[in-house]
Amino acid sequence: MIFTRQDHERLDAILREAARREVMPRFRRLAAGDIRAKQNPVDVVTEADEAAERFICAALAKAFPGAALIGEEAVTRDPSRLGALAQADLAFVIDPIDGTLNYASDLPLFAVMAAVIVRGETVAAVIHDPVAADSAMALRGEGAGLRQADGSERDLRVAPAVAPHLMNGMAGWQYFPEPLRSSIPGRFPAFLEVGSLRCCGQEYRLAAAGRLQFLLYGVLNPWDHAPGVLLHREAGGHARLLDGRPYTPAERPAGLLCAPDAESWREIRALLPD
Repeated sequence: MIFTRQDHERLDAILREAARREVMPRFRRLAAGDIRAKQNPVDVVTEADEAAERFICAALAKAFPGAALIGEEAVTRDPSRLGALAQADLAFVIDPIDGTLNYASDLPLFAVMAAVIVRGETVAAVIHDPVAADSAMALRGEGAGLRQADGSERDLRVAPAVAPHLMNGMAGWQYFPEPLRSSIPGRFPAFLEVGSLRCCGQEYRLAAAGRLQFLLYGVLNPWDHAPGVLLHREAGGHARLLDGRPYTPAERPAGLLCAPDAESWREIRALLPD
């Protein structure tokens, strides 16, 4: 299966239309009953998530008949859907709203994103910002770029390497299992600044654009990370699991580190607990 540039354009158009029709009209207009907790009070789903996922899946099914469609909300209802990810000739992993807590809190910092998986390998990604109406896009082997609302484009490139004490990054430390959950934050003073946007898609966009030196994540749901890892790699970055293995979307181990290059990765990893 070859996923073409034309296919990539079609995927971007579908995500943009979902954002225009389903996400933005509901932003800052959700009623209390439109927001529900899943596993805990900060893990929420909204009516907009579910409507956007339905729209995206229907459009993808029409454009790419027979493709496996793996949306975050569908997997919440039926985890067995993830089984198709490693073997499908063509699969889409879809996050209809990444950063749902921000969205539900009226904070304009969220994303609509999807990755294209061909026989277990990520070959294309789109991370769309519905507020700015622009898309960060990557096609395997062809680099990464930002398509802005007016149609203009620019290349994305990760930041140059710097010493750890000059690095700023984003870390989802709270999603690591113990004892890492408690020990990782104690290492943050080794870096210039460490924060979190509560939105992987926006964090990956910043790293791919050279605004951050590193990203550190615990739980690796494919809809959160398959799009961003490809975007970061095609922008010149280096990503590995904390044990040094390459990231694959079908695996869900704890611990992913993204850095500008392999040497920076090793320097950051040496500062983190085992």
